[in-house]
Amino acid sequence: MTKGVPDFSEGVVSFDEDGHLERGKTPTVMNPNDAYALEAALQTKVRHGGTVSVMSMGPPGYQEVLEEAMESVYADDAYLLSDREMAAADTWATAITVATGIHKLEAEAGEEVDLVFAGFKTADGETGHTGPQTAWCLDWPMITHVIALDVDEEERTVRAKRLVEGDIEEIETVETELPALIVPDPEFAPSYHRASHRLTHKDLRAETRERVNDIDDLVTVWNHEDLNLDPDYIGLDGSPTIVESVDPIPKAPSEREATMIDPADEDAMGEVLDELLPYAD
Repeated sequence: MTKGVPDFSEGVVSFDEDGHLERGKTPTVMNPNDAYALEAALQTKVRHGGTVSVMSMGPPGYQEVLEEAMESVYADDAYLLSDREMAAADTWATAITVATGIHKLEAEAGEEVDLVFAGFKTADGETGHTGPQTAWCLDWPMITHVIALDVDEEERTVRAKRLVEGDIEEIETVETELPALIVPDPEFAPSYHRASHRLTHKDLRAETRERVNDIDDLVTVWNHEDLNLDPDYIGLDGSPTIVESVDPIPKAPSEREATMIDPADEDAMGEVLDELLPYAD
């Protein structure tokens, strides 16, 4: 699971008169915390094989987000849940839609999904609700704050090390049956100790670079009718959250002073070198 979030670095964030984010008018990037989920999914694919699919909910412009996600996780395909009935959804309505998308993916593939990886939290809402709520909708066990994990294919279990309440000084090991939802912590770091894993990682990267050139053929778009979802339970109408007010986020002004140097000015370039030499160790 991944999500597109406003590119706050540009300072161009558009809201309508009701305080809802107008994603079509706002520059979008992949949610930074989703990178850890993608790394965990990739590590699982390298170690155990299988197929990785990337799924997101959002407007048609999210295809660029899916492309970035595919390149990160070396995914086999991508799914975009998108239409106007899904717009302005809060985390609960989003979870219902995503969980339904996962069930449809299982039906289309003719096999069960073993693991779903979700980001820690999003850069726009920062609630951290969507992953856990999706697990609830799926009726799956969930492990959060994961910093390391491995799968026992024969026993069909996943064992993970997780931070206790986000404390990097306290770690516990937990195990649960598949299928399960995993929420990696920002402290998650993939490991590929075996030579075979490193070779597989290299091969997957090469394959994906070729495959992502045909991104249009790899993204499947499902609307609410494809998912057989009642509009009253998704999007704005299905969202119990009420936005009281929204404060604009201005682009942060630059506070750095800059001195222009002509490369042809030997004296000035010498001064630059003198400034940098103390940092060269």
